[in-house]
Amino acid sequence: MDHYKHIGNDGKVIPLPVGKVVCVGRNYLKHIQELNNEVPSEPLLFMKPATALCPLHQPIVIPKDKGPCHNELEVAVLIKETITRASIKEVKEAIWGLGLGLDLTLRDVQSKLKAKGQPWERAKAFDRSCPVSQFIEKRHVPDYTNVGFSLTVGGDIRQQGNTQHMMYSIIELLVEISNHFTLVAGDIVMTGTPEGVGPLFAEDHLEVTLDNHFAVRTFVV
Repeated sequence: MDHYKHIGNDGKVIPLPVGKVVCVGRNYLKHIQELNNEVPSEPLLFMKPATALCPLHQPIVIPKDKGPCHNELEVAVLIKETITRASIKEVKEAIWGLGLGLDLTLRDVQSKLKAKGQPWERAKAFDRSCPVSQFIEKRHVPDYTNVGFSLTVGGDIRQQGNTQHMMYSIIELLVEISNHFTLVAGDIVMTGTPEGVGPLFAEDHLEVTLDNHFAVRTFVV
């Protein structure tokens, strides 16, 4: 998309192409429980196209005619080089850095699709369904297994998570994903959401934070 580019925490464009988004579902136990879902025996994977990407700091546009649109805040991983059937070492080398993204979800649409055993793309992959923040270079994030993040809506904390509560760690996820399909430079991996999902409404004011690295304020239209 011509309006989205990967941005570093210094505000400069990261010289990587805009690629696909690989998403991980049901990676935090309490989120699985809040939606009364089945615990997966392996990472649940789905994708969003590049057209789903948009800058998080710009107003978030949600569909008006498809039922509730829920927030799902997630740690996002930006990939800087091709990995396929990768080792742990290769995965670590392929990470550019970490940011945050919202996996916007049309919950009623998703529920109907799930009931029919159909894919989720109509609920998850619509245009602008993946607002993404700036990215922190990996050298500033020494421990991927202890990254805190949060979302407030109207000043109230709605989601608060830490990667230490993941069922599958960031590195484990990238190894697993690369064994099923190739990740290339500019792809983003969304690593799952903690509990606290809920509907967003026009004029909601949001703030997302990634540890002490950054905070982004935005609002819904």
